[in-house]
Amino acid sequence: MLFAAGCATPRFDAAAEQQKLLLRDAEWAQLASAGKDVDKTASYWSDDALIIPQAGPIVEGKAAIRAMVADSFKTPGFSIHWKSEQVQFSPDGKMAYMRSTTDFTMPGPNGTVLLQPSRGITVWRLEADGQWRRVVDIWNDPPRAKSVTK
Repeated sequence: MLFAAGCATPRFDAAAEQQKLLLRDAEWAQLASAGKDVDKTASYWSDDALIIPQAGPIVEGKAAIRAMVADSFKTPGFSIHWKSEQVQFSPDGKMAYMRSTTDFTMPGPNGTVLLQPSRGITVWRLEADGQWRRVVDIWNDPPRAKSVTK
């Protein structure tokens, strides 16, 4: 009986994995916000990742994602920062999704810099090397504030 108990599959600790995943995501957000290390930034996506940006073409696979990151980092006035929350895990603890809020800055007309708030859903997978990597990334605009007349 002791032998069987010793061979049991370890239980998934959702609280510990949530902390681990949120910390990894926050470290990545800080790295991406610095806008300098293309390869390290791209390493947080899985090889088969899929990005579905608002009003843009789907970006699929690590090579295409790396190119997107490199182009973004070269764009004058571009910056990005996000914060993720509310991690939800699959029953086996191998997949997770969470929502995020993001602020992008990008060049606008006449050389102005535009701030674009966004919200998104990301899907993460626990890879064979023990690292969480993003496999799906999709975002859109939040609702616009309604004007109130008196």
